[in-house]
Amino acid sequence: MRNLGKKTPILAVGTVLIALLSMVAVAADETAPPKPVYLYKTTFIRAAQGKLLDLIALYKERLAVIEAAGDVRPFWWRHTQGDQWDLMILTPMGSYVDYYAKSRVAKRDKAAGAAGLSWADFARKLDACSSWKEDVFVYGPPLEFVKKQFEGMGYFHIEIMLSLPGKQAELYKEREMENVYGVAGGRPYNMVFVRDQGASWDIYTLGCYRDLQHWAAPSGLTKEQLEAAAKKAGFESADAIGPYMRTLIDFHRDTMGVAIK
Repeated sequence: MRNLGKKTPILAVGTVLIALLSMVAVAADETAPPKPVYLYKTTFIRAAQGKLLDLIALYKERLAVIEAAGDVRPFWWRHTQGDQWDLMILTPMGSYVDYYAKSRVAKRDKAAGAAGLSWADFARKLDACSSWKEDVFVYGPPLEFVKKQFEGMGYFHIEIMLSLPGKQAELYKEREMENVYGVAGGRPYNMVFVRDQGASWDIYTLGCYRDLQHWAAPSGLTKEQLEAAAKKAGFESADAIGPYMRTLIDFHRDTMGVAIK
């Protein structure tokens, strides 16, 4: 885990982020964006050489066990281009206290036993068909909002970022400013997830689309309208959006992919 000495304490960051949310609107009717109040575990996995289909099959079997235990089925998709990993798995948790309650852990163990594959055995099989794994626990939109975003979607785009020291809150605000701009141009809202602990990433946005054509569709606005939308969102101009974002980050990675059938 990255040294946290340079970072603002997470509770203070969370307080600032919630305050910023009240200042930013994302939809055409000026409603507030969904607050990052729900805990998720984000897992990125790279398959071992020649083991991608085995990895997908292993997780498909485990999803049934997760649901049998009474947990919410994770959202997942497969990389097609971008970062080094093959699968992204977004596991709804709600809160640490709820998710790791003894009663819920017992239900998971019981469901795994009924399926004939304990969690320890599952972990060993996972190690055998993966060559790299990374977890980051994040706060994101409420579960029902995320479910609706994923519903019927087949193409995904994640922008995952490491902020410059002390820029976490400003980067969060910039991400929502881009949502104001994007939604004005007819783009879907990109869900924003904020790091709590785990891997070093500070924030990521995840956009859900019907297909590649939906993701690549141009805005229906004129250049003048786009310029006005950028200024309304808080940017100096439409051309200033990317350069401004890069004053807030150490580095970032983009990855695109598809739903797993």
